Amino acid sequence: MKSSYPSYEKIQKIEYKLTEMKNEYWLHHDLFTFQWWLLLFIFIFPWFVWWKYVDKNRLKEILLFGAILMILVGLLDDIGVSTHLWSYPYNLLQVMPRLIAVDNGILIVAHMTIYQFFKKWKSFIIANLIMAIIFTFIFEPLTVWLGIYKLENWKYIYSLPIYVAKAMFVKWLVQRVNLINKS
Repeated sequence: MKSSYPSYEKIQKIEYKLTEMKNEYWLHHDLFTFQWWLLLFIFIFPWFVWWKYVDKNRLKEILLFGAILMILVGLLDDIGVSTHLWSYPYNLLQVMPRLIAVDNGILIVAHMTIYQFFKKWKSFIIANLIMAIIFTFIFEPLTVWLGIYKLENWKYIYSLPIYVAKAMFVKWLVQRVNLINKS
């Protein structure tokens, strides 16, 4: 009796072909375009600025906040791409299909900066809400306009509570880790 679902080998063969196609697309569509240079800039430049102003006395704590946030953002982004909520026609690196320049560049740096300067919960939430509004209603539409980000089954407004909630969750988690570390 023949199986009604594809075999692992058939899936692997198709994935290999898809990877080949993505590599060709990236080489001939993405690499060295204006969008590619912009992604490179927003991936690297914020880190240089951040390093100049980061509180070196709290470096471990701030980096813990950023690292946990990177993991969470990466996971959420992978879920969004895999479920066809959004996609990225331009990539900085083909081996990293997510919008790594934003996810691990400007977004994380912005969150870590807010975490550093807004220590109290109330000011932290307000600052994150302002950042979320800017990212949701200015940066996301701008990246759509530039062809870097494509909404498939997603609306900008859906991003707003996620920006704030993920930062609040990670702040809470880092505070718990710090309490455990102090005891």
